[in-house]
Amino acid sequence: MKPWMIVFAFWFPLAASAGEAKPVAEDPVLEQRMISLSEDLRCLVCQNESLAGSRADLAQDLRQEIREQMRAGKSDAQVVDYLTQRYGDFVLYKPPVKPLTWLLWFGPFALLIGAIGGLYAYIRRRGNRLAAEPLSEEEKKRIAILLGNNGNES
Repeated sequence: MKPWMIVFAFWFPLAASAGEAKPVAEDPVLEQRMISLSEDLRCLVCQNESLAGSRADLAQDLRQEIREQMRAGKSDAQVVDYLTQRYGDFVLYKPPVKPLTWLLWFGPFALLIGAIGGLYAYIRRRGNRLAAEPLSEEEKKRIAILLGNNGNES
């Protein structure tokens, strides 16, 4: 069998299963508005991808819902309000600062301050412990040997 036949045999089923391109909305202005709005919204399935970039089925459904809301004459703010009422603040990439999201907004800074405070306390305690314990004569002789003084003090 020729190598090109093997490549064709593996490629053909993939090409046959490719879907047809979906048409862009009838109104290009509406489509552009939907894309710009959905870039600020989080895909609920992917969770780390915008609604505009996600290929998940739910993301496609939500984009269609946004189109329908916009065709009905709703503003971007009204569409976002509708989605947050339905799915919560999680759908927003930038959730509002309110008591329910304080931990999300300020938690990393609190952890950083706590880690710095813990590191400072550890270093201070370690320094106090080392300063409080003087070297014994045996340790002093060992240090002198390691430094090359052979026990001679100069």
